[in-house]
Amino acid sequence: MPRIKVYNTKAEIVGQVTLDDKVFGCEYNEALIHQVIVAYNNNQRQGTKSALLRSEVRGHAKKPWRQKGTGRARQGSTKSAQWKGGGIIFAPKPRDFSQKINKKMRVNAFRSAISAKLADSEIIILDNVALEQPKTKLFKQVMDNFKIGDKKVMFVLDSKNEDVMRASNNIPNVDLTYADVINTYDVVAHTKLYITKDAIKKIEEAYK
Repeated sequence: MPRIKVYNTKAEIVGQVTLDDKVFGCEYNEALIHQVIVAYNNNQRQGTKSALLRSEVRGHAKKPWRQKGTGRARQGSTKSAQWKGGGIIFAPKPRDFSQKINKKMRVNAFRSAISAKLADSEIIILDNVALEQPKTKLFKQVMDNFKIGDKKVMFVLDSKNEDVMRASNNIPNVDLTYADVINTYDVVAHTKLYITKDAIKKIEEAYK
């Protein structure tokens, strides 16, 4: 079982924690991770885009002028696509983009992704994340302690923390989530994960 250092918010080592091999010691499976992330992104799509076809726009099918002799291009209807207010050719219509991913695939993809993150030293375990006040300045001090800079990172907490959420909300390269909702996309989309000890326990319980 891998052992990893635990830091406080001042980036000082305050202990060690042992991680479960069943969650953090899995083989990397790029194909499975890709499949799960593609399904995740498709499931975020609303599929509500819609436009009117030629048969659906207001108007009539009367020929605007005779076929020959006017010197103008022949036209069959003012509902055609080249007319202002005409229908759209191959107009988009509401559709369902969702893809089903079974639980075993989702769990194995998460284990594989987070194990790779750990192997690349891109997981930092925190003793706790607590702020005296919900101020962005205080949270940025934590970031400076870990030299995060402009890297896209995610902080993973064990439970809802209003102070941390409000303090980190205005920082564009920082996301905040919780142990019970973190997913494979979150792991892959961020350069580093800063996870509290209690959040690690919840993740291990959920993905054993």
